[in-house]
This record gives sequence, C-alpha cells and structure tokens, in this order.
Amino acid sequence: MRLENKVAIVTGAGRNIGEDIANTFAAEGAKVAVVDLDKGRGERVTGGINAAHPDHALQVVCDVSSAASVEGMVKTVVQKWGGVDILVNNAAWTDRKTILDLTEEEWDKVMNISLKSVFLCTKFAARVMVDQKRRGRIVNISSTSGHTGRKDATAYTAAKAAILNLTRSLAVQLSPYGIRVNSVTPNRIGSPVGEDLVPENRYVSNLVGRRGVPQDIANAVLFLASDEADFITAADLLVDGGAMASRI
Repeated sequence: MRLENKVAIVTGAGRNIGEDIANTFAAEGAKVAVVDLDKGRGERVTGGINAAHPDHALQVVCDVSSAASVEGMVKTVVQKWGGVDILVNNAAWTDRKTILDLTEEEWDKVMNISLKSVFLCTKFAARVMVDQKRRGRIVNISSTSGHTGRKDATAYTAAKAAILNLTRSLAVQLSPYGIRVNSVTPNRIGSPVGEDLVPENRYVSNLVGRRGVPQDIANAVLFLASDEADFITAADLLVDGGAMASRI
C-alpha cells in the first residue's frame, strides 16, 4: 500500500472529488481526516471508510476560511494520529456571474473558501510537518477555469488561477524542509462545484471522449502524494482528458 502509516487531511471531503480522494487514501493505508463544513456529509463518508477500513477515518467539521477553525482542525488530527503527512486542499466554492453582476460578498465568499483556505490549511499543516521533520506532501486542487477566461465565473477563475502560482511559491518556501507541493487541474469532474448531482446534460469536450469522474482526480492526487512522485514538486498535473489542448 502506497500510503501505509501516513496521516492525511482532505478538505471538502464530504462529496465528489474530495470523497473519492479520502476513500482512495484509506484504501492505500492512510489515516484520513475527512474535513467538511457539512456534518452530515462528513459523517457519511467517514462511516463508509471506517466500515471498509476500521479506524482509518476521522470526521472533522471545519470552516476552512477561518484561521481558528483550521488551527483547531489540525490540532484535532494531531491529537488523534500524532501528526500530518499529507494535505489535500480541495474545498471550493464558485460564482456563476460576470463582473457586472457579482457582489462584493459573493466575491469574498469564493475567495475565502477556494483560495484563503489553501493559505490557512497549508500554514497550520506545514507547521506540524516542519516541527516533526516529516517530509510532507501537499496537493492543491485547481481547475481548468484557472487557466482560461470564462464568461460565467469571475471570482472562481481568479481563485483557481491564484492557486497555481501559490502552489509554486509554497513549493519554493517549503522545499528546505523536504515538503513537496503540487497541484492538480480537473475539468468538469463529477458534480458542479457546490452541488451534489451530475446534470444529465452537462457538456464536456475533450480528447478522451468521455466525462471525467472523481476517481480520475483521486488517482492523480494519490500519485502526487506517494513516494512515486518523490522528484515532482511545484508542478501542475492536468487531469482534464485533453480539454485544454482541444481549446487551441
């Protein structure tokens, strides 16, 4: 098992991509903190993991946009399992508006959940990794929306683009401590951000010729979190079925 005896934190783990990452990590031997603001979603995922892999999941309700909440979440994980080896910053929120219609409050919500959360979770988790001299692995989830402009999302595209360069900066800053930081870029995977169901008519255009599924992203994140990616840091892994290339 590729993550045996590792402790992982996955934010936004109550559904969709985060849920599959948490399940995949547990199947590979990791102890997983299922972090979600929605208690019910977190309980469902945690219960499923522990049924298949006893004592491999811990539910933590956390507001990832709050420093106090994130610091408490990390402390809870350390108290339970002794440390942190892996962090996956997956939590996100989106807007579906143009600059002419987006309110300041909507902008702030997207930025706080999608971008500020990466700063806060990395800050507190990395401190533990550094203090314990663990060669940690951090994976941030970006989006093809961070690579191109969109007519129907303003704050979300800005936040996901910022994650790409924040990942590179974090990789530079944390490399002296043996901590690798990378990002993964999905494209229209599973349900839309903030929603539970996949619309039947959700349009996807890529080179592979099928919709991506959350497990596609979980597989990529697993690779980057494993020793197999020991020579990879400050990189963005496109897991988009070739969608970005097909836009050229």
